[in-house]
Amino acid sequence: MQRRFALKTLAAAATAASLPSFAFAQGNKISMKLGISLAQSHPTVVGLQAACAEILKESNGQLAIDVFPNSQLGSDTDMISQVRSGAIEMMSTASGVFATLIPSAAVSVTPFVFADLQTAFRAMDGDLGDHIRTGFTKVNLVPVGKAWDHGFRHVTMSTKPVNSPQDLQGVKLRVPATPVLQQTFKALGASPTTIGIGEAYTALQTKVVDGQENGLAIIEAQRFYEVQKYCSLTGHAWECFWIAANPRAWNAVPENLRQIATRAFESHAVKTRAAMATLNSSLQESLTKRGLTFNAVSQQPFREALQKAGAYKEWKSKFGEETWVLLEKYSGKLA
Repeated sequence: MQRRFALKTLAAAATAASLPSFAFAQGNKISMKLGISLAQSHPTVVGLQAACAEILKESNGQLAIDVFPNSQLGSDTDMISQVRSGAIEMMSTASGVFATLIPSAAVSVTPFVFADLQTAFRAMDGDLGDHIRTGFTKVNLVPVGKAWDHGFRHVTMSTKPVNSPQDLQGVKLRVPATPVLQQTFKALGASPTTIGIGEAYTALQTKVVDGQENGLAIIEAQRFYEVQKYCSLTGHAWECFWIAANPRAWNAVPENLRQIATRAFESHAVKTRAAMATLNSSLQESLTKRGLTFNAVSQQPFREALQKAGAYKEWKSKFGEETWVLLEKYSGKLA
């Protein structure tokens, strides 16, 4: 009897030692960190903080998740590594960043596939989103809740508006180091140039590049309107943010608390979509007052140009048949 009791005690101690220390915090309060690179004022950060406040209240103080914005816990790639190793419990970043580990995550950034935001949301809340989530578990990450809207990307130029693929011929365009976006503009005849976001303003100002592409919030935050004249609403790629957690840390949280957290994150992800729509509408108005000229763009000629260049066939081969079939369910036939 005593021997069995001793063995059980040792087993319990060993289990406790193998789990993250926060699971055994004083008073059974579990504390977790969630890192994100976006600024404190960004709607996604505001939404995450509101969700975490709700989680704390609904769990009667048992689960406290603190949000650390502005890359306080490291760069996006640093935070992914830290979450995978268990150094921090949670983080959130763009699908294109996760794509370095989870190729299917980049499928949402495939150009000109979503006609509007509602189509993108149906895809990410539906079977395409479910498919992407399965990729997280293969790289020691747990996806938590729905995708958060990060908006469509648009092209700005200093010399002319972009109305057709021909307007991009020979244009030197600052594009992030995202393979899908690099390939997109190369296939459309532009000369994509990788320049860090911190150096992009100077590159535009000194005409090292003619233009750049980003969401309206970034265009405003980086003051690109001071060195660009035209903003063409190409909506060429839609970006979303995912929340990822360390599996051991997340599974150490009691099931009822995980359910509370997931519900809160999903609820505020949906609320933040409305906030992002309001922000983009107000940004277009304020950027117009600051001298930026906007023009609407038909996506169909760009999609046809990419089809003719064989770009979609190449991406289909990269993402695989299963992922591509799910994408075309929402985009229509691409390749």
